[in-house]
Amino acid sequence: MTAGTEPGTASTGEGRALVIRRSPAIPAAAVLLLHGGREDGPEPPPLLNLPALRMRPFASAVARATRGRDVLVAEVRYRHRGWNGSRCDAARDAEAALARLRGLAGDVPVVLVGHSMGGRAALRAAGAPQVRGVVALAPWCPAGEPVEHLAGRGLRLLHDEADRVTSAAESWDFVRRARLAGADATGIPMPTGGHAMLRDASTWHRRTAELVTTLLATP
Repeated sequence: MTAGTEPGTASTGEGRALVIRRSPAIPAAAVLLLHGGREDGPEPPPLLNLPALRMRPFASAVARATRGRDVLVAEVRYRHRGWNGSRCDAARDAEAALARLRGLAGDVPVVLVGHSMGGRAALRAAGAPQVRGVVALAPWCPAGEPVEHLAGRGLRLLHDEADRVTSAAESWDFVRRARLAGADATGIPMPTGGHAMLRDASTWHRRTAELVTTLLATP
C-alpha cells in the first residue's frame, strides 16, 4: 500500500467494492464506514447514491481525528440497494469487505461506523476477530437481532428519539440485550438530527469521530 489520501477502489469479489479514503503505508488500525439503504432492493445502488454521500463528512471527520495515527479509512460499497430479508445482503458485503481489508492492512484493529441499514450490517459483522467496536448511527435494530457474537465489543448507538424512519426505542433495547451478552454497549440519545442527521450535523460528525478514536484506543 502507498501513503496518501486519494480514494481508490479495492474489489472484494462478486461486484463488491471497498473504497479507500485514506491509506497509510503501514496501517496500525482501520475504520470502515457503511452507509444506509432500503429494507428491500435487489437492484444495485444508483451511481448518485445519497446514503453513501451522507457518509463522506463522517469519513472526513474520522480522518481528521486520527491524523498522524496511521489509520486506514475506507467505505463499503454494496452489491444491492437493500437488506433483502433473509439474504442480509448488506451484512454479507460488510463481512466480505472486512476480509478484504484484512488482506490489505493485516490483522489490525477495526472500528465499524454504520448508518441505518449500515448500522445493522455493522452490528451483524462485528463478530469478526479484528473488530474492536461499532459506532451505529440511527441504526436499524429490529426486534430479535442477534447479539451473542458481540461479547467483548464496544458498541455505541447514537439515535435521535424523534427519528421516524428507524426506532430509537429498538436501539435502546438492542443495547440492553447486547450488554447481557457481554458487550460494552452504550445508547447515546442525540438531541436533534432526525434520521438523516442533517440538523446539527457537525455534532454528529464530531461525536462519531470522538467515539471512534476512543474505541481504537481501548485495549
